[in-house]
Amino acid sequence: MPLPSWNKLVQRPSSLFFVLILALSYFTYFHNYWNPSDVFWDENYHIASAQKYLNGVFFMEQHPPLGKLLIAAGEKIVNANPVDNEFIGTDYAKGFEDAFSFAGYRFFPALLAWLTAPLFFFIFLVLTKRPEWATFLTFPYIFDNALVVHLRGAMLEGPLLFFVVATILLFLLILRSKHKRQQLLTASLWFGIALALVATTKLLGLVLILLIPAILYALYPNRKAIGSFLLLAGCGFLLTYVAVWHIHFALGRTVNPALPDAGLYQASPAYKEIIANGQMRSLGAFPIMLIDSLKFVRHYNRGTPRLDMCKPDENGSPFFFWPLGARSINYRWASVSALTYRYLYLQANPVVWWSGLLAVIVTIGLLVSSALAPVRWSFKNPFLLLTFTGLYVSYMIAISRIDRVLYLYHYFIPLLFTFILTALIFLEIDRIGNFILNEQRKTVLLLCFGALIFLGFETYRPLTYYEPITKMQLERRAFFPLWELSCVNCQKKSLLVVPDKVSP
Repeated sequence: MPLPSWNKLVQRPSSLFFVLILALSYFTYFHNYWNPSDVFWDENYHIASAQKYLNGVFFMEQHPPLGKLLIAAGEKIVNANPVDNEFIGTDYAKGFEDAFSFAGYRFFPALLAWLTAPLFFFIFLVLTKRPEWATFLTFPYIFDNALVVHLRGAMLEGPLLFFVVATILLFLLILRSKHKRQQLLTASLWFGIALALVATTKLLGLVLILLIPAILYALYPNRKAIGSFLLLAGCGFLLTYVAVWHIHFALGRTVNPALPDAGLYQASPAYKEIIANGQMRSLGAFPIMLIDSLKFVRHYNRGTPRLDMCKPDENGSPFFFWPLGARSINYRWASVSALTYRYLYLQANPVVWWSGLLAVIVTIGLLVSSALAPVRWSFKNPFLLLTFTGLYVSYMIAISRIDRVLYLYHYFIPLLFTFILTALIFLEIDRIGNFILNEQRKTVLLLCFGALIFLGFETYRPLTYYEPITKMQLERRAFFPLWELSCVNCQKKSLLVVPDKVSP
């Protein structure tokens, strides 16, 4: 199916739907993002890292630097705290004062999480050419409780998912412009830049490298277009990747002996000499510093525990639980009264996650049956179906090979792939049995889908925005056992294991 002209897309009444998407996602992701005014989950690590940047302290970390640089930049811009050096002597910040403000540290993660919604809108507009369809297809991102609660924090996933979705949008624009040289050159350069931003935020995003062979296949046999893409995307990637890491190295001017290994972490003798001579800004020293930083990732992961479902306080989960939204994580809680509590829970919207899983199953079923059946299904977008199914399967296979404990939010990237597969399957299916799905019926179907998503979001809203909820209200929401969604001081109930008893 040919992709529409970009200029025609933005000139249609779609601008009104775009404004609607901006407004809805503002209220779910960005409005009042500094609340709760308490630290949760990995903010302890990332705020400590951000303060090291703000104070020029050398450190190493398991993740690439861009996400933490953005967290630090937010605090620098907002400047909501009188001092920003309380945690430069530790890798795990704790003992936050009541007056501590999270507005700066959470600014860019929440902002980019908000702006991811319009990027999704443009993706679905490119695919469907109908702004009302694109709007409802963006609802799974706007109204998923797990995404909202996590991306509003000072975490890496807000920037990561923004760059992932931007890379996917640029991938689609490259396909659209493969016969328009100037547009192809521009999209190729930005594709390389976006992919580098993904790679310098979190290593899990490297699954998007698989888009490169997909692009080469789509451009074949136009060798000139292939060469232009490789050159510009490669230059964009290399320059951006080096620039981000160079900023990280240049900011680490001083060594704090209170940090691990007297503040030198696992630096090699050559790296220590670079630090001693103050050569962190030297591009000649860049390869040594980069290699040492990447080696530290392996060192860090060796010390990370494996998943142990028998531990009563285990928050991790096996990868095959994730498509079902399991297991939920209680990020923090507070008592309101004897029977009422506030929770900040990583809890999936079941309509969003289960419809995404259904889209994956239907897509794989159609692809396999088309390959095996005598009469093949006439696909409208076979290339895109194969591409995003391949991305999903490749990610899940790769993540299954990781030994360390992993968590539900590690499914966020393939979850985004399921949103796109949902849209593609929606476009593919024109009838169910004798029931013909014309455009009017498809619009009604999407309207009902959007209403169900919103209903699911509102059901779990108290767990997303730290609102008071009773034990009975929480238990009514915990209808799926694999989630292990449980109240304060309640024993988790697992279908697969018997948790060890907590020692007195």
